[in-house]
Amino acid sequence: MVITVYIDNFSIIKTLVDQGSFVDILYWKTFKNMRILEEEMKSYDDQVFCFSGERVGTRGYIELYTTFSDGKTSKTIKIPYLVIDVNTLYNILLGQPSINKLGAIVSTPLLAMKFPSALGDILTVHVNQKVAWECYETSMRVESKRQDTNRAGMDQSPRHRSFRSPKSARTKNKLV
Repeated sequence: MVITVYIDNFSIIKTLVDQGSFVDILYWKTFKNMRILEEEMKSYDDQVFCFSGERVGTRGYIELYTTFSDGKTSKTIKIPYLVIDVNTLYNILLGQPSINKLGAIVSTPLLAMKFPSALGDILTVHVNQKVAWECYETSMRVESKRQDTNRAGMDQSPRHRSFRSPKSARTKNKLV
C-alpha cells in the first residue's frame, strides 16, 4: 500500500505501508533530500534485515512529526524512524509501530487505511494508485533485468529454460 505523508512541509510520496515490518524506516536519500542536519540524528548501531534477507547497517534514527491527511482533516504523530542507506523505490516504510500508534486499520481490498482523528471522527487515507502502479512497474523492470543476468550464466538444458506461451509473448508489457 503506497500513500503520501507530510513531514516538515514536505509531501513524501512513495510511502510504503507494510504491516509485516517491525520498524519504521526513513531512507537515506529521502533524509538528504529533506535537508535535515545529520547532527539531529541519534546514534543507533544495530542492523535490520531487508526484504531480500540481507543485513543492513543503520545510520541512526530520528524522531519526526508525521502528518496523515484525508484532504479535509489530518492527524500528526511523532515517529522514530531508523535511517538506512539502501537502494529502494520508496522514500519511507511505515511498519507496525507507526500503524499501531496511529490506531490504523489497513484494508487491502479497499486500498485504504482508516484511523481515528484527535476529535474522534474516522479519517481515511487512500492508496495513491498511480504512484503504486509506477513503483510496481519499475520493480518488475528491475526484476526482469536480474533474471536476464541470472539466465546468462545458467545451464541452458531444457529444465532451466523458462516457458513462454505465444500469447504471453504477444502481450508482454501490457495489462490483460
